[in-house]
Amino acid sequence: MKFGVVIFPGSNCDQDMIYVLRNIMQREVIELWHKQDHLDGFDTADCIVLPGGFSYGDYLRPGAIARFSPLMKHVIRFAEEGGYLLGICNGFQVLCESGLLPGVLLGNENRQFICRNTMIKVTSSQTSLTQNAPEGSVLNIPIAHADGCYFARDAVLDRLFEDGQVLFQYCDATGQIGPDSNPNGSSRNIAGICNENKNVFGMMPHPERAADPVLGNQDGRVLFESLIAQTVMA
Repeated sequence: MKFGVVIFPGSNCDQDMIYVLRNIMQREVIELWHKQDHLDGFDTADCIVLPGGFSYGDYLRPGAIARFSPLMKHVIRFAEEGGYLLGICNGFQVLCESGLLPGVLLGNENRQFICRNTMIKVTSSQTSLTQNAPEGSVLNIPIAHADGCYFARDAVLDRLFEDGQVLFQYCDATGQIGPDSNPNGSSRNIAGICNENKNVFGMMPHPERAADPVLGNQDGRVLFESLIAQTVMA
């Protein structure tokens, strides 16, 4: 599996992602500038990553302008054809703005920027991103966002859970899910979801910040290992 990391003006987690994929996971990584008008060299066995940051300064709404960058029409087509697409934090916001994932990311319930470690429970292990993480397991993954409150109507939320599209929920260290373990007010403690075809993934926590042993936390590494293993199995 080859990875492409999209770089928007205002991205600030792109180099973290590139480092982890290239140096920790030992994969080929291609940097993709937002004005690039093609995705030549990628096929549906590869993965495009939309990293965290503040694309286009988060003007209008986070991800709202990035959705219309020249490269995104190719990214959207790539996902529609079955290619793997992973959006982290601002990348998750871009995916929702693009209509590739349902719902929207609103301002944090406390109206503050939150940057800290948080626990998330693996709600579904039946996807390429989570197959190596046992369902119900708890991962310690950092968050850093001001607009991470996931919201969708109840009918949409019900369908996401019924179809196994909810990947992660905020929880405490024992895996208990409740308002006290919800850092931003997200509907039903949702921290990450996928599309119906289970090839487009969005999550607010940053697994790339929990993948290098020098940081003392490698809980996020299992997600990258899962994606790579999917290609090997295919």
